[in-house]
Amino acid sequence: MEKIPAIAFSAWSGTGKTTLVEKLIYELKSRGLRIAAIKHDAHRFEIDKEGKDSWRFTHAGADMTIVSSPEKTAIIETRERSLADNLSMIHDVDLILVEGWKNEQLPRIGISRKATGKGLPAAPETYIAIVSDEEFENCPVPVFGLEQIIAIADFIVEKTKVLD
Repeated sequence: MEKIPAIAFSAWSGTGKTTLVEKLIYELKSRGLRIAAIKHDAHRFEIDKEGKDSWRFTHAGADMTIVSSPEKTAIIETRERSLADNLSMIHDVDLILVEGWKNEQLPRIGISRKATGKGLPAAPETYIAIVSDEEFENCPVPVFGLEQIIAIADFIVEKTKVLD
């Protein structure tokens, strides 16, 4: 099985990771690519609705609950999964976009926004590119503006060779 390329997006909370990934999904899909997205949530979240059958199964103690309909399927596990485990489940796509997991060994695009006052979570040279509304003088990697979605998508396509 051929490994699916993955690009991670790293930034502090409130910087705009989700907005950027969402816009990139639209752009990359318009180019005919099949895209998977993985989101790391450092907080607790509930995907299921209280009182629904699947919620009841999970809250009764099921270690794994699967909800499937003609349109979509969701797998609910009552454990944390590693990024590697999550990546291994993905199939039939051209590219995986990962939000979060900023300490994993994936090609990463760093995002910073002046308004947060926090900068990048790591040194610029640890990224394959940076997306920001700030200036980065003598930056060793390409720097894109926050709204340069087409240019960022072009960069990702070139870097991953998903359209070759």
